Amino acid sequence: MIYLSSLLPRQYPSDAEALLTALAAHDVPYALLDGTRDIWVRDFMPVRTGSGKLVSFRYEPSYLKNDPVLRTDFRKDLAPQLGLPVTYSNINLDGGNVVFSPSGARVLISDRVFSENLAHPPAALVRALSELLEAEVIVLPSLKGDMTGHADGMARFLDDRTVLCSRPLSPCGFEQKVKCAVQGCGLDTVDFPFAPTGGFSAVGCYLNYLETEQAVFLPVFGIEQDAEAAAAAQQIFRREVVPVSIRAIARQGGCLNCISWTAPHAP
Repeated sequence: MIYLSSLLPRQYPSDAEALLTALAAHDVPYALLDGTRDIWVRDFMPVRTGSGKLVSFRYEPSYLKNDPVLRTDFRKDLAPQLGLPVTYSNINLDGGNVVFSPSGARVLISDRVFSENLAHPPAALVRALSELLEAEVIVLPSLKGDMTGHADGMARFLDDRTVLCSRPLSPCGFEQKVKCAVQGCGLDTVDFPFAPTGGFSAVGCYLNYLETEQAVFLPVFGIEQDAEAAAAAQQIFRREVVPVSIRAIARQGGCLNCISWTAPHAP
């Protein structure tokens, strides 16, 4: 079951229609969540470990410090209507900054988690996260100019030993640093198309796809690089790749993974 915010079709009708049509065409069940404060459900919904445990982190990101009305409190706003067994943690961490491997044995988290939890020594924080998430925590560098610093826009697991990384724009650039961090942990990397457009826009961030059992839904933006990204994805993934146009949403800083949450079962 894929959950999306009920705000999505109201605020971005064209993009929402494109996504919902694609999901329905591939028999992916979905539901709209009432009670969310914004559309970025990945960030405030619980994360699911490899064993199936759901962990809900505190959602008080620094980038929303001056916009508390946009902070959804999962425990108060959404948990009652879902009725799922959840473990709650006081660690401040967005779900978009938690990227699991398929087995759940490893998880990518950017170092933004350290600045969001200054009361916790970094080493102790990593140990706590590893215990909560039942996984080896691999810390990636975050881009200082990126508002959220989420890992899901920088790297995604293809399998337990292979990580898709945004294709480096230069030998010494940020994307190369992310690749080196992944490789330094003994994992293999595969370059994935990336066409940044600047600012906080996520237009060109093809890594922020939505993966389901039926298909991989790839964000496209009406730009020249879309065809290259679709062709590359079709070569990489073993399941069907479905391009979904979400330019309006992407211009607000996120793509398909950001606006979706996969439930362990339908409540």
